[in-house]
Amino acid sequence: MKNTKVNVHNKLTRQKFPTGLKLLIRRCCIAVLEEEGIKDVFEIDVTFVDASEIQVLNNQFRGKDQVTDVLSFPLGENGQYDVNPDTGMKMLGDIVICMEIARKQAESYGHSLQREVGFLTVHSMLHLLGYDHEQDARSAARMREKEELVMEALDLKRETGYRGF
Repeated sequence: MKNTKVNVHNKLTRQKFPTGLKLLIRRCCIAVLEEEGIKDVFEIDVTFVDASEIQVLNNQFRGKDQVTDVLSFPLGENGQYDVNPDTGMKMLGDIVICMEIARKQAESYGHSLQREVGFLTVHSMLHLLGYDHEQDARSAARMREKEELVMEALDLKRETGYRGF
């Protein structure tokens, strides 16, 4: 697990990338894998983009022409993953986070940007592992429980009510 590779890419054009977020993102990704009891070594890409970029991606891949906070692009199915020939690591998937929305949500929910980015990373990692809160109420509750367990383990507990979907 410690060998899991988390690549963080900054494509922000109008905003500064906060110091310390790369380490936080890596911690979040590894915490999700640990919570799930996954021993495989993965490669994960996390990219920060502006609102206009995530809107294009959301429209292109989900048919929703609107800005969103995070997108998940799983690269595996039924426990089968492609392997990066350069590293030999299984490729779990890609996470795309909109920093503008993360900042607005952090302010709206009354918590830090680090907590919001941590939550979005954990949420997206669970999607990469097959969780889907849009499937039904039971799946949503199961995913919420996992999110809270990981966030608590990272000492990034929520200070306010549940975030709606």
